[in-house]
Amino acid sequence: MDYQVVVLAAGQGRRMGAGENKVLLKLAGCPVIVHTLRTFDTDPSCQGITLVTREDEQDQFRLLVAHYHITKVRTFAPGGSERQESVYFGLKALKGAPDSIVLIHDGARPFLTHERIKAAAEAAAEYGASLLAVPIKDTVKQAEDFQVERTLERESLWAAQTPQAFRLSLIREAHRKCADINFTGTDDVSLVERLGYSVRIVPGSYRNIKLTTPEDMMIAQVFMERGEE
Repeated sequence: MDYQVVVLAAGQGRRMGAGENKVLLKLAGCPVIVHTLRTFDTDPSCQGITLVTREDEQDQFRLLVAHYHITKVRTFAPGGSERQESVYFGLKALKGAPDSIVLIHDGARPFLTHERIKAAAEAAAEYGASLLAVPIKDTVKQAEDFQVERTLERESLWAAQTPQAFRLSLIREAHRKCADINFTGTDDVSLVERLGYSVRIVPGSYRNIKLTTPEDMMIAQVFMERGEE
């Protein structure tokens, strides 16, 4: 199943505490974003990458793409003030038929596999929208002011990951309508849900972590040492 992908690399990574964009941190000798881009660059089904970056870092990313011979980055799009706006800018930069498939992926998730990409893209082609997710392992409490209000049923809870995959016309409509009403979702799937569409869950992998904190970088280093990229 052919697809295009929007890769988000415009975050500031405050929780990483590194003083620079977290996707530029080195992992096994090269920046995190390079590991992420290589996964799509080596996938025959990927027809193009739109890379969303902060405007003041775009030249730096262009140099990285050239230096590491990433061949499928077709377009650079500017990042917005929030993630949702960054995705919207990336979608606007895409060219493709309305029923073509687009994936949206966090640049800070470098441990994605071709197998999971294929599953997400095929589910989006069949159902219109899909996401990778894994079952919650821990018991989850809903609380207010540090007081537990109730325990949620773990059996029905999934932790959302990326990529999230969509028919291009559907995700563009979702972003456009949510922008018109100033609705901010927690992820792209939540915007599609807002329009009343159902979304298909595709089982992901617990290794498909998002590198957010210094502890995540330690885990990522272990994955790399074990050959689990």
